[in-house]
Amino acid sequence: MPWMFRGLRNGVLTTGYPARPDPYGEAWRGAVRLRGSGVPAPGAARLGCPTGALSEAPDGLRLDRGRCILCGRCVEAAPEALEWQAGAEVAALRRDDLLAPSPGPEDEDLEAVRADLATRVSALGRSVHLRHVDAGSDGSEEWELAALWNPVYDAHRLGIYLTASPRHADVLVVTGAGARGMVAPLLATYEAMPRPRVVMALGTDAISGGLVAPSYALTGGIGAIVPVDVWVPGSPPSPLSILHGLLLALGRLPDRRGGRS
Repeated sequence: MPWMFRGLRNGVLTTGYPARPDPYGEAWRGAVRLRGSGVPAPGAARLGCPTGALSEAPDGLRLDRGRCILCGRCVEAAPEALEWQAGAEVAALRRDDLLAPSPGPEDEDLEAVRADLATRVSALGRSVHLRHVDAGSDGSEEWELAALWNPVYDAHRLGIYLTASPRHADVLVVTGAGARGMVAPLLATYEAMPRPRVVMALGTDAISGGLVAPSYALTGGIGAIVPVDVWVPGSPPSPLSILHGLLLALGRLPDRRGGRS
């Protein structure tokens, strides 16, 4: 019986996200960012980025959050140019939106991407099933993904479930750097899923290959294998970042100004 009294003493520990902001998620060191626009390039070599996420351009420094593993070397080496950005909401619907400054299309094109995705996911209703495929992961993303169904995050309360069969899946969650030996199994899983279907690239490895790219054994991310709808950077991303990516793709993030998006 001690567990009952402990539960009464602790109260409800499940996060209220996304209906309410999560204090832990808002304080999370979720990404590196440039300090303003036109940041002077301090010399990419001096920053010591192990994945080449930083590069120099005539008008300043370039940052690719899709290659960043959050090691923090650049922030320590050049705090005048880079800083940590708090918050777990780091997912994007376009790969170019992980670049800073962004070279992507205008907002009208982003709205078109959102509209197309919204049309596809409208058929899924309020209950969605995820099929996970490891395409060459180091295992860290899997730990964070599994945490979504513990009592703290409880993805079941949002109608999000795991399934063992791609034929029952609505969302394909892919981790890993895109090992060439996993190309055929990943494609087979994708083709077995009923339409409409959504694909998530989970983690820096799945987006760009991370530390182990480039390599003869890798495709350098899963975007070269299957079409990706939502990109969740991080090495690994937190459970709240994963949840944010899922809800972003499903169009189920609340509008903080009132109503839902």
